[in-house]
Amino acid sequence: MTQKTPVSLWFDPLCPYAWVTSRWLLEVEKVRPIEISWRIMSLQVLNQDKDVSDDYRARIARVVGPGRTVAAVAAKYDGDAVGRYYTELGTLLHNEQHAKGEGSLRPTVEEALVAAGLDRGVADAMDSDEFDEAVRISHDEGMALVGQEVGTPVIRVGANAFFGPVITSILRGEDAGRLWDGVLLVTEFEDFFELKRTRTRSPRFD
Repeated sequence: MTQKTPVSLWFDPLCPYAWVTSRWLLEVEKVRPIEISWRIMSLQVLNQDKDVSDDYRARIARVVGPGRTVAAVAAKYDGDAVGRYYTELGTLLHNEQHAKGEGSLRPTVEEALVAAGLDRGVADAMDSDEFDEAVRISHDEGMALVGQEVGTPVIRVGANAFFGPVITSILRGEDAGRLWDGVLLVTEFEDFFELKRTRTRSPRFD
């Protein structure tokens, strides 16, 4: 049996680009021998001392509660449970646009927990600071690998870590595997730091 390569993904539940990348990684898992672990990071922590718009700061503040519940799931269950929960929560937040409204996200969180086969009561973590330190520790671990001038997603493969890839659609099948191969190839070089072009498309989740 081929040994699987451990791959860690740091995500904030709000970030649509992290969501697309996470769905791509699940496609990669079907065609390459990788094993994904799911780690929380926080756009609020990342931007707390940065000059961002009031509107953006308000949007990321809304998802502090769901982020806390990811940490709570990690503490109560296992890594597979975090992955299942992120799948259900991300589907509601991004594919179904639950984060666009102004109301409470608690019903969304509870729906995602139940769909993932987890305790609905984990939603209580939304209104508590009990897991804030766990979120920050996980966030800081991811940022320490790549520096403070990037965002989410962050991926670690062994000792190698990088921000991205930022993609706007979910590659599938061998296309997913080919992009994975290319990302690994360029990031293996310690003097390689950046490839970038201006985004001209919004994320698509189909």
